[in-house]
Amino acid sequence: MSASTPKALASSGQKPIQEMCHPLGLEEAAGVLTPSPDVGNTRNSIGEKDLSLPNGTPVETSSPASSSSLLNRLQLDDDLDGETRDLFVTVDDPRKHVSTMETYITYRVATKTTRVEFDLPEYSVRRRYQDFDWLRTRLEDSQPTHLIPPLPEKFVMKGVVDRFSEEFVETRRKALDKFLKRVADHPVLSFNEHLNAFLSAKDLNKRQGLALLTKMGESVKYVTGGYKLRARPMEFAAMGEYLDMFTPKLGTIDRIAQRIIKEQSEYLVELREYGPVYSTWAVSEAELEEPLEGVASCIANCSSALDELTEDMSEDFLPVLREYVLYVESMKSVLKKRDSVQAEYEAKLEASASRKEEGTTTAVPTDVEKCQDKVECFNADLKADWDRWQNNKRQDFRQLLTGMADHNIHYYEKCLTAWESVIPLLQDQQSQETRSDIEKD
Repeated sequence: MSASTPKALASSGQKPIQEMCHPLGLEEAAGVLTPSPDVGNTRNSIGEKDLSLPNGTPVETSSPASSSSLLNRLQLDDDLDGETRDLFVTVDDPRKHVSTMETYITYRVATKTTRVEFDLPEYSVRRRYQDFDWLRTRLEDSQPTHLIPPLPEKFVMKGVVDRFSEEFVETRRKALDKFLKRVADHPVLSFNEHLNAFLSAKDLNKRQGLALLTKMGESVKYVTGGYKLRARPMEFAAMGEYLDMFTPKLGTIDRIAQRIIKEQSEYLVELREYGPVYSTWAVSEAELEEPLEGVASCIANCSSALDELTEDMSEDFLPVLREYVLYVESMKSVLKKRDSVQAEYEAKLEASASRKEEGTTTAVPTDVEKCQDKVECFNADLKADWDRWQNNKRQDFRQLLTGMADHNIHYYEKCLTAWESVIPLLQDQQSQETRSDIEKD
């Protein structure tokens, strides 16, 4: 299977969150939470920051990157919605690298942009999976209030899936491409300095900067000292309930789909053994040779159609289901972080109220106000990302289900055509036998 350049995913059209007032931008304490960027301001170039990426791979110098289907007729009303895009990324051209220490795959990451944060309008670098994992970790730590798109799972069962096979590499390439496009389309994540470095840096060094790995996100982890959250606000409680309902449904569909694919594969093996039997029979049955060969050909065509259907389900249907299973886990993680920030605020607010009752203070402490700002910031960012996620989910599943219907229609049409082609052969055979009987009489 040859790797092909995927089409860019449509952006959700969500109102850029950087246009909203971001309370955390008021904090001057270095590195508590990263505020949403101001698009109107020019950021320092990546070269001026002491950033690092994980390694591993030689990189190219910056250079230019190089029928009646239901899916084709589908018009999505959730398209770009007038949103102007100025950052385009593509993951393609997987290559296998073999060294004395390891064997791994790298992918070309091509970027085109008009943003002033980048020194050049186009970049082309090579990255491996662990580089994408580095980027996602950095995004999660530096933007804890936002939903970070999931990566495909790194580990596969040895002996079951060959991680260097063309099919596996292409499936992973598509998933990495989708991940990077979702980040690049995000109104906040796309301005993150680590994404800039990932897309443009020439030299990758995994060892430098490891101390920063979790520093940025520590302020929203384990900050409550055992304080128990009173209750989530209604809208966030509804999010949690939806995710709890959505997860088992996805899991059930995924399990059944995998079972269907397995049964189709087993049926395909039987069909491929079944058809040749009729060809062998035709050799010894001169009078039935033509219809028997017709049945053999028909079964072969049905086998081919089933093979295509099974491949479509494996490569197009299952990866989307798995991505959203991982997406749900990411969303639950962000909700827990939001709960931690709210719990911290409630704990400090109660402590402040106690001191006020004791008469030791009358003013609201600054740290309580800052915690309130954090909660408001988290709420605003999470609501925006939730709406964006729901919009993307609606688009993805409409395309997925329409494609599934389209593939099944083509499969049954091919099978119907194949079996209909056998009917004239059987009718001709019956006519010949009738004429022979008449001549004998």
